[in-house]
Amino acid sequence: MTAKKLNITKPDKEFTPGKGFTRADWDAVDSPEATDEQIAQARPFTEVFPDLAESIRRSRGRPALENPKQQVTLRLDSDVIARFRAGGPGWQSRINDVLRKAAGLQK
Repeated sequence: MTAKKLNITKPDKEFTPGKGFTRADWDAVDSPEATDEQIAQARPFTEVFPDLAESIRRSRGRPALENPKQQVTLRLDSDVIARFRAGGPGWQSRINDVLRKAAGLQK
């Protein structure tokens, strides 16, 4: 089995001043290529650090809602939409509130 080896080449010229690294810094780094044996022994992150991997997976994004809203397409008269939009931001939530009251689902 032939594994893909990482090969990082050094630049031919000095790093640009202000980047935080000099030629001496670059030359001081010892990064040998990984051997086929080392690559064969590598394990997935989730296997090596299961608790950390789970906490990272869980912490992404917004928490799931108990009762999420659903997107629908609804045709309404333009004067009805204009009236709700005239109230400023949140017009869709106001329409939702009116529909809840009409359906007897008052919160």
